[in-house]
Amino acid sequence: MLRRMAKQGKSQGKSRGKEAAGRITPRAEDYPQWYQDVVREAGLAEPAKVVKGCMVIKPHGYAIWEKIQRDLDGRFKATGHQNAYFPLLVPQSFIQKEAEHVEGFAPELAVVTHAGGEALEEPYVVRPTSETIIGYYFSKWIDSYRDLPLLINQWANVMRWEKRTRLFLRTTEFLWQEGHTAHASHEDSELEVRRMLDVYGDHAEELLAVPVVRGIKTESEKFAGAEQSLCIEAMMQDGKALQAGTSHDLGQNFGKAFNVMFQTETGERDYVWQTSWGVSTRLIGGLIMTHSDDAGLVLPPRVAPIHVVIVPIFRKAHEREAVLEAAARIKQRLEQVDIAPETSRYRDFLSVVVDDREGMRPGAKYYEWERRGVPLRVELGPRDLAKGQVCVRMRVDTAAGSGKEFLPEDEFIDTIRSRLLTFQDELLSRARARLSERAVTIDTWDEFEKTFAGDKSTFAWCHWDGTPETEAKIKELTKVTIRCIPLPGQGPDPEPGVCVLTGKPSARRVLMAKAY
Repeated sequence: MLRRMAKQGKSQGKSRGKEAAGRITPRAEDYPQWYQDVVREAGLAEPAKVVKGCMVIKPHGYAIWEKIQRDLDGRFKATGHQNAYFPLLVPQSFIQKEAEHVEGFAPELAVVTHAGGEALEEPYVVRPTSETIIGYYFSKWIDSYRDLPLLINQWANVMRWEKRTRLFLRTTEFLWQEGHTAHASHEDSELEVRRMLDVYGDHAEELLAVPVVRGIKTESEKFAGAEQSLCIEAMMQDGKALQAGTSHDLGQNFGKAFNVMFQTETGERDYVWQTSWGVSTRLIGGLIMTHSDDAGLVLPPRVAPIHVVIVPIFRKAHEREAVLEAAARIKQRLEQVDIAPETSRYRDFLSVVVDDREGMRPGAKYYEWERRGVPLRVELGPRDLAKGQVCVRMRVDTAAGSGKEFLPEDEFIDTIRSRLLTFQDELLSRARARLSERAVTIDTWDEFEKTFAGDKSTFAWCHWDGTPETEAKIKELTKVTIRCIPLPGQGPDPEPGVCVLTGKPSARRVLMAKAY
């Protein structure tokens, strides 16, 4: 019940409605502002103005992150990984041990020079990522091939000093997980890199209903200190790309920097082969931009903190008790329904709210829950009780339901699981259709410039001559970057051609787009 919100509802009820509520800018009018409006109106997060560049994640937003955590954590453990935790502060000398790593992160580092009222002998860096300090501890924990593979994951926060921030997508401090593994051979570490990329891709598509392209980053775009970086790239509704997860082959670089050695089966000493991989709260930003509409947040049921809201409707005092009693009964029945697919590693019982706030009109309640992205709304009044029915409305019209439907209570309970999972599947299908329909193949620079004129973007498959100079020139001229070189089955089949900018030979097309 929402009695705890009653006081707020009473004060707002008389004046609150569509006209008084905060406006959501239409996507076609101003997409970036639309995004900020949706985050605000859904109650997901707000800027932490007293700490520049950071954000406060509100309960509704954090509940989404908890759903993401639960799903990913189950996937990690199913693949043999264990959770651990390492210090937030990293000795500055650790960062400096891997030359490419320090060069890549230097502009983003926050450094602690004083503590306890005194200058520190050695400054600490607030972790931007943990390859260095975890490498140090791996050197203590690993001695023999029998200690390998070592498969560790950490749920943590990190800090990277960003100059231009946007809630969830890019903030100075953000939440994430970072996996770190050590292996006895490069072949084993390469298998781990691909395996974890597929874990991310499957999570994005199965839980978030966000289709992704899986591929390899160019040398210019790879993680600082890695031999190779793999990524998943998602298309947002404005055609821009969002890097939604990365998996890195670190080779022996950090093993050599931190002397992480092991005795092989033949008795020789060698450096371990390491990987690292991570996703962050930017997944929430991608989730918002993939599914939401001009009315507010749209959430796939599997990641929604609240699946169903029941709005009791009555005008007379004597109707109140009967309607609330029926609402409580339906809530109890719904909360016994598990919507997790048969392939899931956990159970996902429905989360149901009865919005019994007084002094607030039903229309205002519908409006609020719509903006918060609740997948399904139930309206329940005296007439419904008399007919043994409920009035049901899905957040978005799909094959799972269109407009208001009046269903017998038992039929509604019996079909709600299939309704919600159909809704989940259709959101993924819509996003896949958008990706397929809007992706283009471009062969000339004139066509490229027209496609990306102004702030326009889409997923473009283009030939590239393979040089960092051409890659940098394309970015300088158009703000378009090479998002990835697609893995097999993730893009057009390899075919020779000529670079879209230079006309030089190209072995295959790569994915290009503007990005968040």
